[in-house]
Amino acid sequence: MKSFTYERATSPENAVAAAAHTPGARFIAGGTNLLDLMKLEIEAPEHLIDVNGLAFDTITPAQDGGLRIGALVRNTDLAAAAEIRRDYAVLSKALLAGASGQLRNKATTAGNLLQRTRCPYFYDTHQPCNKRRPGTGCAAIGGVSRQQAIIGVSDTCIASHPSDMAVAMQVLGATVETLTPNGQARSFPLTDLYRAPGETPHLETTLAAGELITSVVLPKPVGGKHIYYKVRDRASYAFALVSVAAIVQPDKTGRVALGGVAYKPWRNEKAEALLPEGGEAMANELLAEARPTAQNSFKVKLAQRTISMALAQAAY
Repeated sequence: MKSFTYERATSPENAVAAAAHTPGARFIAGGTNLLDLMKLEIEAPEHLIDVNGLAFDTITPAQDGGLRIGALVRNTDLAAAAEIRRDYAVLSKALLAGASGQLRNKATTAGNLLQRTRCPYFYDTHQPCNKRRPGTGCAAIGGVSRQQAIIGVSDTCIASHPSDMAVAMQVLGATVETLTPNGQARSFPLTDLYRAPGETPHLETTLAAGELITSVVLPKPVGGKHIYYKVRDRASYAFALVSVAAIVQPDKTGRVALGGVAYKPWRNEKAEALLPEGGEAMANELLAEARPTAQNSFKVKLAQRTISMALAQAAY
């Protein structure tokens, strides 16, 4: 690990100002992903700004009847919160399907959304990776691609996003709130947080340098059956090959988002409109843009079957 300087932020404004004025600065909270990347020298921030002391660790009512989840709420606390288990059960289920108890005790809401891909070529610094070193190539294309994305891929990157929590928040219609480096607050749909790889896969989010996530807002509860179904290579502490977050109403309408198949949690409202016709029609539309490799083409059929299983669990 390379040397770096460190400071503790005393306010959100102090945090973003420090990030804006210090080249190579990064925010750190739980550190469950960033510290691993620093040890491998995949990331080498020159300055760390510790935001753990900021008052972003609570879950409070939002004005429209929803909930505002602070960026520093730990995954364990979020999964266990009574209002989450009662009104947003898909989120609690997704959180408990991810990582381990020890990691959930440290990992934060914002950090979970911003975690980087677990592509093995991204983690192997001896392999070319456009996400790690732009312009070097993508070893996963033509390499071992079983775990990689099948939707939203490009000729420069086929990495998938690893978060379980983000898939549930996507199906819930979450909004991200931030503080920009100039001290202005802004908010936007979660789906707009992530950039498609295109020709610049190293640019993973739409956040400006030094922009700080302060909270995630969930809209008013919609009821229905909440399902999170995750298919992985082993029963625990493994990332999804395919995951499905679903909210289904008694009239068979609903929402569905996929994890493990794209650079972000994948949801398509046009596909959701087909849900009353059955899971097959909806799945075909949801996966219409799939561009699998020879090694991960099984994910198309696996996603279709996982959606069917999730909808079967949600049947009234």
